[in-house]
Amino acid sequence: MEIYDNDLNAEIIGFGALNVDKLYSVADIAGKDEESFIKSETSTPGGSAANTIVGLSRLGCSTSIIGKIAEDDDGDLIEYNLAINGVFANNLIYSESGSTGKCLGFVDSNGERCLYIDPGVNDEIKIGEINPLNIMRCKIMHYTSFVGDSFNAQIELLEKLSKETLLSFDPGMLYVQKGFDELKPILERCDILLINESELRLLCNNYESSLKELVVGLLDFGIECVVVKQGSTGVFAMNNSEECFVEAYECDVVDTTAAGDSFNSGFLYSFLKGYSLEKSCMIGNWVASKSIEGFGMEKFPSLKDLEDFF
Repeated sequence: MEIYDNDLNAEIIGFGALNVDKLYSVADIAGKDEESFIKSETSTPGGSAANTIVGLSRLGCSTSIIGKIAEDDDGDLIEYNLAINGVFANNLIYSESGSTGKCLGFVDSNGERCLYIDPGVNDEIKIGEINPLNIMRCKIMHYTSFVGDSFNAQIELLEKLSKETLLSFDPGMLYVQKGFDELKPILERCDILLINESELRLLCNNYESSLKELVVGLLDFGIECVVVKQGSTGVFAMNNSEECFVEAYECDVVDTTAAGDSFNSGFLYSFLKGYSLEKSCMIGNWVASKSIEGFGMEKFPSLKDLEDFF
């Protein structure tokens, strides 16, 4: 069953996996043949696109998300989380069988993590389940990764996007590992690329050139704006008229799981406001710094928090 409502047209729509993040706080992240122990656990709704979209909603943007959930407890938790955060449900797709996606995350005392994905029904999205009327007037479509075949639905949806809709793309390592050629249809349509340095070097298959040289190559390819997230160091960004490096904010790290997604929220919010590239990166960094002070999205700031700080 799909929910369609043409009266709910969001400014920003996400398209990516919907997961419940089952996060385990551990003494240490165990390597091969090593052991550790679990100190505590928590379950929070997640998924890269969902985190960014919920964050944007908390910052006052009208949002929706294209994703699939099953009729189970995890699906109910995701739906409830989207509802209480004001995310329109008109693009949710419900599966009568299977299970909702899960992400098992292990987080150590320094906030570092390792993740294991159980995609569930995330990988069953077909283009016919997406109503094009629901996406006609969105200003930004934000793509993130799937494990499997729903990637094809993302490719097919590109032809249905309005020419006025900007495409934001955070490929993550899952998609970068596909290689440049397989991602080329998305990259050719992409206006804003949000990527970390390791992903960028793998995508370009280049570990020798400077970061700026790689970014300039993508700008020459046709992407309008490239933002390279560098974790606790900061962020480097370029478009055709601006270039900046913005340092990260100091904070008490609890969980870095949604750090990049939180940055995306702050950056895309600022982009919609017409802020400069540097200010957009500054706001993205600040939003990420607040988010990682808690698990999942529990510490994600509100619009009032942002306005009070800046």
